[in-house]
Amino acid sequence: MRPLRPSTGLQHEAVTLSLGPAPRPRVQAYNSLNHRSLATASSSVSVPHLRAPNLLHARQPSHVDLVAHHLQSQGILKVTLDFPDPESTYLQHLIASLHQHHGHKLPISHSAGRGWFWDVRPTASNFQTHNHQARSETMAEFPWHTDCSYEDPTPRLFALQVLRHDHLGGGTLSVTNADQLVRHLSPRTRLALARDEFQIAIPQEFAKSPDRTTITGRLLSTSRGHGALRFRRDILTPLTPAAAHALDELDAALARVHVLAPHATLHLQAADLPSGSVILVDNFRWLHARNDVKDPARHLRRVRWDAVPFAAKP
Repeated sequence: MRPLRPSTGLQHEAVTLSLGPAPRPRVQAYNSLNHRSLATASSSVSVPHLRAPNLLHARQPSHVDLVAHHLQSQGILKVTLDFPDPESTYLQHLIASLHQHHGHKLPISHSAGRGWFWDVRPTASNFQTHNHQARSETMAEFPWHTDCSYEDPTPRLFALQVLRHDHLGGGTLSVTNADQLVRHLSPRTRLALARDEFQIAIPQEFAKSPDRTTITGRLLSTSRGHGALRFRRDILTPLTPAAAHALDELDAALARVHVLAPHATLHLQAADLPSGSVILVDNFRWLHARNDVKDPARHLRRVRWDAVPFAAKP
């Protein structure tokens, strides 16, 4: 495994994005190291931003090291592709490089009939799993959740490549930091969430075996020195009164996350993630949500990798 290296001469910027509709930059500061900070009035969360001028960057050691560094430190990263990539070859090569040099486990398949990649786009009939429409295949909003909470082991990382952003103002991706959220929960609730007292249903579109329809486990753990949360409310069933109470408190906190953790919550609109963007996210450290999609041609592609047991402390 190659040790992480500090930033080199690659174009590298940190973007600070604001909450709410159509933020306008307040300050744009540049320095001699080609590091840009886009500051806005209402948020202090910084999203690292790299550019990939060509496909070769997916295998370039300095670029791969920076990706690994930011995923380890901040758990979120934006990459702008300066070349067309309709087949998501950059992500395929990047994940292979992270696997080879930084110990990331290779991607998991999405279901019995789908491989590494899943197309996130509205469809009324042409579902990627026969006769089962995934929530990501609708135009409806998708409340706060983490990916693959029903998988054990659970993928620690996911990426979304924007093939076509929503041209009609919808499909905003929101993220909120799990550590900041959990700090607002009572000690009793944190203890209850860390017990294996929750049944998690496996959505039919993501089932890999007809004999396995649920798993039982905890919602709160730790990962690499940070709090780790898995959550998708519509497939969760608490198995004890303590678990039910804890889930109610977590629901209430998520309903007020814009008040409880305003500086740890981002709303990434099409202007922040235009076509040609890739957003990479630590699935344990950040919950995400999506508002309603307005453009039926919106098209993202998702991949999930580095699956580890959720109760582990790697």
